[in-house]
Amino acid sequence: MTAGGGVLDLAERYGLTVALLVMLVAFSLLRPETFFTWSNVSTILGSQAVLVVVTLGLIVPLTANDFDVSIAYVLTLSSMLIAVLNGQEGWPVWAAALAAVAMGLAVGAINAFFITVFRIHSLIVTLGTGTFLHGVTLWISGSMTISGISDSLMSIVIVHRLLGIPLEFFYALLLCCLVWYVFDYTALGRRLLFVGRGREVARLSGIDTDRVRGACLIVASLLGALAGILYAGTQGAADPVSGASYLLPAFAAAFLGSTSIRPGRFNPWGATLAVYFLVVGITGLEFMGVSSFVQDMFYGGALVLAVTLSQLVRGREEQQI
Repeated sequence: MTAGGGVLDLAERYGLTVALLVMLVAFSLLRPETFFTWSNVSTILGSQAVLVVVTLGLIVPLTANDFDVSIAYVLTLSSMLIAVLNGQEGWPVWAAALAAVAMGLAVGAINAFFITVFRIHSLIVTLGTGTFLHGVTLWISGSMTISGISDSLMSIVIVHRLLGIPLEFFYALLLCCLVWYVFDYTALGRRLLFVGRGREVARLSGIDTDRVRGACLIVASLLGALAGILYAGTQGAADPVSGASYLLPAFAAAFLGSTSIRPGRFNPWGATLAVYFLVVGITGLEFMGVSSFVQDMFYGGALVLAVTLSQLVRGREEQQI
C-alpha cells in the first residue's frame, strides 16, 4: 500500500471520528457554560441509548441486504406492553419485559416467514407488519400514554449511574460489543456478510441464505423489543406513537456509520459513532439558538448524505430496493 493510499484509508476509517471531535471542540468553545459540562455530556450519552440499540438492530438485516422498518413499531409495542401489563395489570416488571421480548421474537419470525417463504421484499413485509403493530399499540393503549411503570425498571435504566452516566448507555455499549464480536469473529458473521454481498452466490456456495436472513430479522425485532424496554425504563411511561421518531435517525446513523471504521460495511462501532455525531450536531445547534425544527432537517439531510457517501464507498453499486 502506498503512503497516499494509507492516508486515504485512514481518512475514510476515522473521518467521522475527527468530525465528531471537531464539533465537540467547536460547540464547547462557543457555549462553554452549557455545552461543555459533564452534565450535558452524560445526558447525551445516556439519552441516546435507545437510538443506539435500534440502529444496531437495523444494521443486522441491512448487512444481509434486507430492510426492517417494523423495528420502530416493535419498540413502541414493547414499551406499551410493559406499561399495560406492569402499570395497569399489576404484572411483575420482569414478567412484562419477558412478554415484550417474546413479542419481538414472534414479530421477527413472522417477518422472516413471509420474506423467505413467499419471496416478498423485506421493505413491503416489514412496512405492513409495522403498520399492523401500530394498530395493535393504539388498541391496547386506547391511543393514550400509559404511565405507572415500576420504579425498579427506571432504577436499573436511568437512576443508577456509573461515572455519572445512566446505566442504559452501558447496556447499549455491551450490545454493540456483542454485535461487533458476531460480525467480525464468528462464522455466522462471515456468512451474513457473504449473503449480503451476493445472495445467489452464497446459496450456490452451500449457505442456507433463508436461514441467515430469517435469523437476522428475528435478531432485529429482538433488539427492537429491548429498545422498547429501555424506553419504558427511561420514561417511566409508554407513548403509542413514540417509536416512529426513531426510524429515520436510525437509518441515517446506520448508513452514515457504514462510511466509517469499516468503510463499505454496516458495522456496529461506525453506527454507534454516527448516532452520537448526529446528536451532538443537533444538540450544539439547539444550544446556539437554532429552532427545534433543525432536528428533522438534520436527520433528513443526514440520511440522504449518508446513503450517498455509502454508495461512493461501495463503488456506486445500485441499491436493490
